[in-house]
Amino acid sequence: MSKRKTYHVVPDKTGWEIKQQNSSRALRKFNTKDEAVNFARNLAKQNEPSQIKIHKKNGKFQEERTYDKDPYPPKG
Repeated sequence: MSKRKTYHVVPDKTGWEIKQQNSSRALRKFNTKDEAVNFARNLAKQNEPSQIKIHKKNGKFQEERTYDKDPYPPKG
């Protein structure tokens, strides 16, 4: 099973950007959060298994969405 890719939707100085897990470079920048989330969702669906982690304007974690089967399901 392939490893899951994780994308973060995070605020920046002028809007929102999408970053891949463990990368400091933005994959793409957007003016609005909705645009960034829609792009990240399509990117994640094209690269399943994957997930997006959406952050608030203050940078704190808000929501997580997983696409395809989770390769690390919890036991129990």
